[in-house]
Amino acid sequence: MISLTGSTGFVGKNLTTYLNNYKISVENITRQALSDVKFRLSDKVDTIVHLAGKAHDLKNTSSKDEYYEVNTELTKKIFDLFLKSNASVFITLSSVKAVADEVDGVLTEEYIPDPITHYGKSKLLAEQYILSKKIPDGKRVYILRPCMIHGPSNKGNLNLLYKMVSKGLPWPLGSYDNKRSFCSIDNICFIIKELIDIDKIPSGIYNIADDESLSTNDLIKLIAISLRKKPFIFNTPKFLVKSVSKLGDALMLPLNTERLNKLTETYIVSNQKIKNAINKPLPVSASEGLLKTFNSFNNAQ
Repeated sequence: MISLTGSTGFVGKNLTTYLNNYKISVENITRQALSDVKFRLSDKVDTIVHLAGKAHDLKNTSSKDEYYEVNTELTKKIFDLFLKSNASVFITLSSVKAVADEVDGVLTEEYIPDPITHYGKSKLLAEQYILSKKIPDGKRVYILRPCMIHGPSNKGNLNLLYKMVSKGLPWPLGSYDNKRSFCSIDNICFIIKELIDIDKIPSGIYNIADDESLSTNDLIKLIAISLRKKPFIFNTPKFLVKSVSKLGDALMLPLNTERLNKLTETYIVSNQKIKNAINKPLPVSASEGLLKTFNSFNNAQ
């Protein structure tokens, strides 16, 4: 049996469905249950997948304490329960932002962590706590660092881009030649199941990403394909775009400096370590996964 936290989140819902398709029993661990000091895991549980967390708030309206309470302290509590239990596998979802908010080159697991945001710092503290503990014989522990996760009904910057293209508005940031890694929900569910099934995969930290990195201009073109429209990409001068984003900071507009950075940054993540460990190809390519995501937006309208 698998015990899962964060079952109501985007990854949790998709993972539950994915595992149920393989007739794998999933038990949800609620915050209410964890608040009971007498709470113990069932002896039938052999795997804990910890997905509950406080996501990065691009609007900067969250208290910094929320990140540490959920991403750090809750993870520590779940991991302590695992160490005392009969469960043999622990999988937790961290983030590439626990390592770096900006990447020079390609992000690998050997990168020395230096997060800037409270989101990244809270994730890193949880990682460090896990790594500080001696893992008992017969137990396996995996810290997964996904980049931007996407999939059907996914919200965020991808949805913002989709709405813009669907309204026939031009993409004004064509002058930015960036590359970015993404993570399809199909691929992350596949990887989690493989980690559960293959007992020879060593414990440790693994980056999670699709095989290809794409530019934002590539995303605009994929959205246009899903909408059966022609993409309109304008090469607006960068100095003008930056001025508008600063205005967005002051007026709380959709385009602000942080969102501009998200849309135009180069952030390439290596998935070679996890692919070598699993020794199987990922089920979907970056383009296939993104088209699936964009098609879901179209169907929802």
